[in-house]
Amino acid sequence: MKTRRDFVKTSLALGATFSLVGNLNSLFAAEPVTTPTTSAPTGPKSVLAAIRDGDRVTMLDKALAELGGIQAFVKPGQTVVIKPNIGWNASPERGANTHPSIVGHLVALCLSVGAKTVSVFDNTCDQWRETYVNSGIEKAAKDAGAIVVNGKDETLYREVEIPNGVKLKTAKVHSLILDSDVFINVPVLKHHQSTLMTACMKNLMGIVWERGVWHRVDLHQCIADLLTLHKPALNIIDAYHPMVRNGPRGKTVEDCVEMRTLLASTDIVAIDAAAAKLLGRNPTDITHVKIGHEMKLGRMDLENLDVRRHKLA
Repeated sequence: MKTRRDFVKTSLALGATFSLVGNLNSLFAAEPVTTPTTSAPTGPKSVLAAIRDGDRVTMLDKALAELGGIQAFVKPGQTVVIKPNIGWNASPERGANTHPSIVGHLVALCLSVGAKTVSVFDNTCDQWRETYVNSGIEKAAKDAGAIVVNGKDETLYREVEIPNGVKLKTAKVHSLILDSDVFINVPVLKHHQSTLMTACMKNLMGIVWERGVWHRVDLHQCIADLLTLHKPALNIIDAYHPMVRNGPRGKTVEDCVEMRTLLASTDIVAIDAAAAKLLGRNPTDITHVKIGHEMKLGRMDLENLDVRRHKLA
């Protein structure tokens, strides 16, 4: 028998679903909503593949096709590092981590075009062994042929200068990021209590060792500063059922809303701007996205994106 509390929880969940469906539809409209912007970067339009209403693997294949296929990013003999979100000791349906099916398929695609090695890691928030296993990512990555690397081994990080950092001047960065030929960034989209949203830009906090200090310095500026060192060649966002509250860890599956969406772009600022819209935010609400745009690390003005939209069902 349903209680009044159950009724309220269901009503709130339905309200969130209908609201976010509206945001999803706005991203897939013929003309994207104009985003207020200042100091817009010049140059050609960034390509954003926005795919919806398919399973994760099919949407990933379609998104990559719009960007020239995986062979546009990975050449025979190259070493590849894939950085998912593997921060939390939670099962895949909780939406706290990138879904293992996306990671496994991406590993297989890279190897299929001749990658020498494909490595997967994250500097986890929870205990790394349990997190790697319970997220499902370790098994999916290994089954596809990847090398799964411990992100909690400090000896694998090297101190480097951040060339154009405003607040972040140096950082200890994982050697896989510094040494691999190709860097692919694959976060899950979700709410975050500190930054409103976590997606591609914030996912890169998992490539550094001492990220806690960023919160005391200037979290948003440090997130943007890190990109002046090394931007990923490709960014993919798992937005199949994003966590819309209680992020970044989440409490139950009820914190997630099904959107059946995947985004991909070479422009890390652009893809995060689009992701913000999915969560009902203007890109300017996400401070590190706005800073990244102003530092000309990418562009958040959605009207100047080349958005390749596809509904698969």
